[in-house]
Amino acid sequence: MRQKPFQKKSDAVSWSFEADRRTETGRGIIAPKVSGFSTFGQLIDLHIADMIEVDKPLGRSKDFALRTLHKHLGRVRIPHLTRAKVIEYGRLRAKEGAGPATLSADISYVHTIITHAAAVHGVNISTEQVDLARVALRRLGLIGRSNERDRRPTQSELDRLISYFENFAKTDMPIARIIKFAVATGMRQGEICRINWEDVDARTRCVVLRDRKDPRNKQGNDQRVPMINLTGYDAWALLEEQRFHSSVTGRIFP
Repeated sequence: MRQKPFQKKSDAVSWSFEADRRTETGRGIIAPKVSGFSTFGQLIDLHIADMIEVDKPLGRSKDFALRTLHKHLGRVRIPHLTRAKVIEYGRLRAKEGAGPATLSADISYVHTIITHAAAVHGVNISTEQVDLARVALRRLGLIGRSNERDRRPTQSELDRLISYFENFAKTDMPIARIIKFAVATGMRQGEICRINWEDVDARTRCVVLRDRKDPRNKQGNDQRVPMINLTGYDAWALLEEQRFHSSVTGRIFP
């Protein structure tokens, strides 16, 4: 029986969220295979399905990028995904505030999705138009490398952020504690919000950070991170404080 493609973006997004939840709970995923490809959005859906099927769910950055591509280019029919259409997308994203590095990543994802569809599923589509658009966008100064960060937040800036989230922000999320923990450990937001209590070694006061981001390979790249106080924020004390506000199993921070 041939399965129909996702008819609406919301259907694809809902399915990808459910697939991620099933993956996290150890339940099997049966990826819907999109047939009768006609739009670029269907190729995005296909790429998401295939990645989850081989146990490579989207990271936070890629998930956001593909959502954005789906929003702006999802309805574009495959033959109409031309150099001009990709350049138009680049100009629009730049007006929305996307920087050169962000836009460069977006165009790379377009290239990846097309290559995947052609190589894995035999879709009759070429990356030539995307390659030409990339050259044009680079010459227009709209894509390029990110600007290197050359400073750290001052203590005054950190104090203002922490004070806001402790006293004024209307949220139950422990954002102030997360900020302190980030400064204390140097962990990324995504890393902080996926560590579990089972990964805490009370004897050595270390946390095992699983599949830490690495340009070579993050699968199986588990690292032990010591919970120490070298920044004025005590990482171990913050964990102990969080223990009083959360379950003793599952994720430490929501």
